[in-house]
Amino acid sequence: MFTVPHVPLSCFIIAKNEADRLDRTIGAVRDWVDEVIVIDSGSTDGSQTVAGNAGARVIFNAWPGFGQQKRFGEAQCRNDWLLNLDADEVVSPGLAAEIQKMFVNAEPALAAYSLRINDVYPGCRRPRLWARDFIVPRLYDRRRARFKDSPIHDSVDAAGQSIGTLKGEVYHFSARTYDDQIQKAVERARYNADHSKLKSVATLRLRLVFEFPLAFLKYYLVRRHFTGGLKGFVASMIGAYSRFSRIARMLEIAERPDSIKPQAEPLNLRKQ
Repeated sequence: MFTVPHVPLSCFIIAKNEADRLDRTIGAVRDWVDEVIVIDSGSTDGSQTVAGNAGARVIFNAWPGFGQQKRFGEAQCRNDWLLNLDADEVVSPGLAAEIQKMFVNAEPALAAYSLRINDVYPGCRRPRLWARDFIVPRLYDRRRARFKDSPIHDSVDAAGQSIGTLKGEVYHFSARTYDDQIQKAVERARYNADHSKLKSVATLRLRLVFEFPLAFLKYYLVRRHFTGGLKGFVASMIGAYSRFSRIARMLEIAERPDSIKPQAEPLNLRKQ
């Protein structure tokens, strides 16, 4: 594999209670990036020690929101070119080599590059055939692009500049078990609902009817979980249930705004 040691690139990761995952995530990048930084929001499982032993610099920051936490992470990095990963994401060898080659002669030309982040089912080692889960900007120049200042959306804003897409994969070990995946789906749905803009009761009631079947088709067909067999069917059902739960929660808030206590912080930081 073609390698360039110590690419002038900072990798930063937000985490909470990910002690069983961080070593693998950090280990996939620590030998070729300039630094790895873990932003911890109060782990109680020893994640800080695991990250430090794996070679990362660990910084505590109380949870402010998804976008705000990632913007805090940006500010801690010593390089302008940044690679953002979640604690359950592992850069594949092919993607690592692809990124390294981009820095051989000069800095990459574009302001940001999207990565193909594909789910790995519980008990599996790699994504399913023809996976197409998330294609999102995660490699970028912070002088020209930044994460949005949003409590629920952790997406990079390139201010209208062209964004490239790399060929290699990030392996997304989203769920340890199906039970873990279900709990995560409900937690993230509740958090997103509590921090979303209010919508009319009539709109939410209409969406409640169609949200589950349409979301299932999106996961199963558009994101190609049909290639994952029974595990792909289960993943699509759980994903659709998460979307349905979010709309149900938003409807409850709209109908009884004074009786619902917002969730200040998601119990699980991983995306669905």
